[in-house]
Amino acid sequence: MSHRRKDKTRAYVIAGSGVAALATAAIVLPYANAGQQEQVAPRTMSAKTAAAMGTKLADANGSGTAGWFIDSKSKRLVMNVLDEETAKRVEQSGAQARMVQNSKAELKKVSDTLAGGASMAGTAWSVNPRTNKVSVLADSTVDSGEWASLNKTADTMSGMMTVKRSKGEFKRLHGNPGAGMNSRNGNGNGNGASQSDAGEQGAGNGAGASDQAAAGGVAGGDAIFADGVRCSLGFNVQVDGKPGFLTAGHCGNEAKSWTSDEAGAQALGTIQDSKFPETDFAIATLDDPQAEAPSAVNLDPLGAGQGGTQEITGAAEAAVGMKVQRSGSTSGVTDGEVTGLDATVNYGGGDVVNGLIQTDVCAEPGDSGGAMFSEDKAVGLTSGGSGDCTQGGETFFQPVTDALKATGAQIGDGGGGEAGQQQEQEQQLLP
Repeated sequence: MSHRRKDKTRAYVIAGSGVAALATAAIVLPYANAGQQEQVAPRTMSAKTAAAMGTKLADANGSGTAGWFIDSKSKRLVMNVLDEETAKRVEQSGAQARMVQNSKAELKKVSDTLAGGASMAGTAWSVNPRTNKVSVLADSTVDSGEWASLNKTADTMSGMMTVKRSKGEFKRLHGNPGAGMNSRNGNGNGNGASQSDAGEQGAGNGAGASDQAAAGGVAGGDAIFADGVRCSLGFNVQVDGKPGFLTAGHCGNEAKSWTSDEAGAQALGTIQDSKFPETDFAIATLDDPQAEAPSAVNLDPLGAGQGGTQEITGAAEAAVGMKVQRSGSTSGVTDGEVTGLDATVNYGGGDVVNGLIQTDVCAEPGDSGGAMFSEDKAVGLTSGGSGDCTQGGETFFQPVTDALKATGAQIGDGGGGEAGQQQEQEQQLLP
């Protein structure tokens, strides 16, 4: 009797262990038969979390992935994968795996073909993770013969390249002093936020443009002037412990000394380094080292008396599907989302810029250098694009993170504390 009890007890323990093992397997193998095991559901996450996780998953899985994007409606990270094993690992992390055909290496060959001479002035291209193809845009300056050549190239790429027309002409977006300033209060193309909307989106962030000026500080999106040129300030930064700011490189190439007023009476800053073409950023130090340099974006750069400011606490990498806003001295605050990464734009005349962020946000001449941001994070500096804030178009931005790395400048809290904690948390989420 006693031996039988021990055997029954042992049998019960073994059976219990088997149940536990099956439960563990259900977690580890989310792609197993749904009737036998529980599948891990993709989780919702913020854009910043999705961007951090997407980068880490792509690095961790290498050639098994082929880009990723944020589904802004479901707030999920969607990773393009090429095999079932990678799909399992991706979904174990809470992302949504999507099987695609074209690998990163194959799409890079398409981009390299374009960079090697198949492109022309007035074109731009980037890898579109939503279509798993290289998307090529041709502006109004591309003639019928060039258009036919682009489509012929696409025909040879076995479904890895698409070509479409863009509205207007690709151009850098610096402007003339006074031209276009205060010309609009928001925009009317469906991609832009009015000044009042921008104020609500950046609620709780302080004073409007007049108060900002009274405080003595020029913020992101405000107009800056030099030698008959008007651009927009991107983000205030610290350079070797001194206050400074970032703007577009093609603006920095125009002049070394910049002022905060059209008459040139209020000295602002001096360009220390300017990069354009290939990349498009410039960094300046303030002429007065004691001047206010708020880490903020002006949500009312046109002085409409509606808006406020958005505090900037650090910088973030862009992600396709990320919702963003842009502030500039011509068209004010507009919004939209990131549509492509690592974009190349051929502005013509040998001005080819690589590694840009592509968006559906509108912008106009004079907005160059202006701030693109997502909530409290700096994302991009306005470079150029096509169309305007009436008919719409595309706008391209220099990634702020690349500019900070190249210059050694710091923004907000310098990328410490919060950013470091977020990276640590995301690392713990990976399998």
